[in-house]
Parts: sequence; C-alpha cells; structure tokens
Amino acid sequence: MRSISHRKLDCLGLYCPEPVFRTRMELDEMKVGEILEVLADDPAAEEDIKSLVKNLGQEIVSVTRSGNQVQILIKKVK
Repeated sequence: MRSISHRKLDCLGLYCPEPVFRTRMELDEMKVGEILEVLADDPAAEEDIKSLVKNLGQEIVSVTRSGNQVQILIKKVK
C-alpha cells in the first residue's frame, strides 16, 4: 500500500495574505488524499486558512497551537 504523501508549508514570519495565498497554491498542486501541514504565526492565518479550506471543500484534519504558532493539517479530499 502506498503511504499518504505529506507536504509541509512553512509560513512563519509571513503576514496576510501570504500564508493563505501560499496554502491555496500548494493545495492546487496536490493530489487527492495528500496531507498539507501549514505552520504560521500570523494572528489572522488560522481563521483565514480555515475559511479558505472550507470554501475549497477540503478537510481540516487538525489545528494545533503552540505559543503564537499554529499548525494546521489539511487533507485534499477532492
């Protein structure tokens, strides 16, 4: 069985709209079933990325906060 591909997108130090823009570009290049891990420290990034994922019909796997950083795992479902 083929393992699920996992991509990592480091948006630390980037501010709106860059994390959302980069997340969108990365999702566009991914295959269905792949997981994207986004790291960001822009206070607006979490809500903006959640909104983007919902609008694109993709799936948030998890959101983990650590200090001022957030890690968002997104699964491409379509």
